[in-house]
Amino acid sequence: MIAFLKRAPHAPRLPAAEIDPVYRRLRLQVFAGIFIGYAAYYLVRKNFSLAIPDILKDYPQYSKVQLGTAMTGLSIAYGFSKFLMGSVSDRSNPRWFLPLGLLLSCTVLFVFGFVKEVYLSLTLMIVLQTLNGWVNGMGWAPCGKTMVHWFSTKERGRAVSIWNVAHNVGGALVATIALWGVMIFNDWGAKFYFNAMVSAVIAIIAFLLIHDTPQSCGLPPIEEYKNDYPPNYSAEHERTFTFREIFMEHVFTNKLLWAIAAANAFVYFVRYGVVDWIPTYMQTAKNFTFQQSSIAWACFEWAAVPGTILCGWVSDKVFRSRRAPATILFMIPTLLGLIAYGLNRNGPLWIDITALITIGFFIYGPVMLIGLQALDMVPKKAAGTAAGFTGFFGYVFGSAFAGTGVGWIADHWDWSGVIIAMCVCSVLTMAFSALTLTHRAESAIR
Repeated sequence: MIAFLKRAPHAPRLPAAEIDPVYRRLRLQVFAGIFIGYAAYYLVRKNFSLAIPDILKDYPQYSKVQLGTAMTGLSIAYGFSKFLMGSVSDRSNPRWFLPLGLLLSCTVLFVFGFVKEVYLSLTLMIVLQTLNGWVNGMGWAPCGKTMVHWFSTKERGRAVSIWNVAHNVGGALVATIALWGVMIFNDWGAKFYFNAMVSAVIAIIAFLLIHDTPQSCGLPPIEEYKNDYPPNYSAEHERTFTFREIFMEHVFTNKLLWAIAAANAFVYFVRYGVVDWIPTYMQTAKNFTFQQSSIAWACFEWAAVPGTILCGWVSDKVFRSRRAPATILFMIPTLLGLIAYGLNRNGPLWIDITALITIGFFIYGPVMLIGLQALDMVPKKAAGTAAGFTGFFGYVFGSAFAGTGVGWIADHWDWSGVIIAMCVCSVLTMAFSALTLTHRAESAIR
């Protein structure tokens, strides 16, 4: 492993009087770093889809299906990377690991934006998109691992739910920042390089804010600071595991982790089956305008912000750190929203927007909780791998199929078939989550 990525050594313990103020300050600082850092990953992930109309105009030899292959390559690479790079993250310093992946993604986007010869080769576009998916997969694991080191289990649901809003902030701003770039430079390539410029600056800021573990800053472990110990806690929890220990002792043999990984695949199909196809569904099946479908899309994304935070609070306070009941509870109105969205074939726009607000408000909570539950199920030194494992299922079996799969279902069984498929996946998400109903984050038992 590259030397500078290695975990930071423990620093001498600070005097007792300094621990609390330093801990409070650094927790906020670290949280801000992983929040803006992960939001920036979204600014450099879906840029190719924004540029497809421009590519088709300037390079008419390509079809939508051919260019869609490049986006599929990104999703599959992202899923594999989220899993495999998660295990590397568990043995690395997040202060270096998160900004490094972000800067590498920025480098790929600079190539897309400045080197127009790239668009003469479909193969080269697919390779670059796949590479971007791989380095983009370096973002989630260091964030998850950072949270389990700096926030105790009893407060983790609220902390992760607030951090998870970074998904929606980045997702909502990617097109806005790209538009600013095009207006400033009068070049559609700015959809790539201007976003990359902004993200590169954020990567530097994130590096300045993030720290490795509390112990590397002269602070006690979070369990000691919050007096929130797992029943079997020992010094072993603070040791960096080998790759074999991570995979064979804490991930592959964990039956509950397999259950929520399957749940993640189904919930991701619903999430991306809705959001990726809002414009196409509303404009082709319901005859709404692009402006109307754009408003509906924005409502879906912004509704997720309060819904995700509420879901984390419910899992912590109402269900006392049990994640599965909250997941099931939030999937029920998601299912009802899908049914309304599908049944309103020729009805007024406000019903569709209301249905999408309902889906957006409730779907992102389960997405967040499944990732959090993966963190809860393993020792914190294996947290990145566990999160990557569930993320692999979500992107490779959920998100990727929500692209080509939804299109195929719509062609063969119309949009009614798509809605039915997403409803079935919602039920399966609840079913697989129910297999983990007995699990509670261990430190909450004390």
